[in-house]
Amino acid sequence: MQAINDFILAAAGQPWVLVLVLACCIIDGFFPPVPSESVVVGLAAVAATADVPHPLLLILVAAAGAFLGDNIAYLLGRRVGTRRWAWMRGPRMQSAFRWAGQELRKRPASLILVARFIPIGRVAVNLTAGVTHYPHLRFVGLTVLSASLWAGYSVAIGLFFGQWFEDNHVLGAAIAIVCAVALGILVDLLINKFRGKPNVVERIREPGT
Repeated sequence: MQAINDFILAAAGQPWVLVLVLACCIIDGFFPPVPSESVVVGLAAVAATADVPHPLLLILVAAAGAFLGDNIAYLLGRRVGTRRWAWMRGPRMQSAFRWAGQELRKRPASLILVARFIPIGRVAVNLTAGVTHYPHLRFVGLTVLSASLWAGYSVAIGLFFGQWFEDNHVLGAAIAIVCAVALGILVDLLINKFRGKPNVVERIREPGT
């Protein structure tokens, strides 16, 4: 275990780690299997006690990657639609796209902001915003805000939980990641409960849609 901790500390202090964060956050904006939250939260948990990478720098890089990824998804949606690739045509993703289209017509600004915190939800919303030609300048402004809030939130969770596990960075990062995922689902459930609407997770799990 000590060898693993030493490896994590050594890796966290390398410049290429921030390049990895940037790449994951960009790709995660339009390809849901890439776990940007796990990378950001896990590194923040390490930074809580090791001071590498620097938390502020981690926030800036994560926010930049999230912003770029969301806007790439918007442009992809505008140019290729939501059925070009096999992962888009599955019933779960198609259900998410239909949900995003309906919600964008009702409350576009709040949806774009909230969707950034829901992995599959943000991909569906970003692509659908492009397909429906939601005003791009307005989308850019909203994604600047949503990416910044998401990056700060993710790093804050990692720092909060990571400080309890100074001698076990693996456990600290794992707990922080689990809590970040759970909080994201909870936010989705609470917001949609107050609105009286099915949440993203429920929509994606609906059979036969």
